[in-house]
Amino acid sequence: MALLSSLTFTIIPQQLAHNPKLIRRQRLIDRLEEQKRLAADPSFVPVEKRWKKTADGSRTIVDHYRRIKPWWKADPNGNFVLIVRSGLKTIEFEKGKPGIVVGPRDKLESVIDTLLAAAKAGELDRLLEPASGLEQQLTSKVKKIA
Repeated sequence: MALLSSLTFTIIPQQLAHNPKLIRRQRLIDRLEEQKRLAADPSFVPVEKRWKKTADGSRTIVDHYRRIKPWWKADPNGNFVLIVRSGLKTIEFEKGKPGIVVGPRDKLESVIDTLLAAAKAGELDRLLEPASGLEQQLTSKVKKIA
C-alpha cells in the first residue's frame, strides 16, 4: 500500500472526442495542412490504407489515393484567391466574402499558415458551426443520456 499512496487519483474526464466543435476544428486543420502540402508540391496525393477483399474472399490492405482539389484560383489580374471549405460548404469570413486575397502564388503557404494558426486557436469555430443546428441536436441528446 505504500506504493499506491505515492499516486494521485482523480475522476475520469469526459471524452473530448465526441465534441462536435473539436471534430470540425480538427478536420479543418487536417484539410488546411493538405492544402499547404499541395501548394508546396503540386503532385502531392494523400495515400490512405484501406482493407479490400480479394477474389478468394480474403482481406488485404491496399493503398487508396485520394484526389485533392486546390482551394485557390487565379483571378484575371494574376493574383490568387483562397477559398476555405468545411465539408461541402464554403466558409464566409465576412458577409458575402468567402475569398481571401493571397496575392502572388508564393504567399499562398504563409496565408495557409495563418489560417492554420487561427484554426488551432479556435478562432474559426464560430464559422464552422453548421447551419442546420446539428450541434444543438447533439447536445440535447447528450443531456438526455446523462
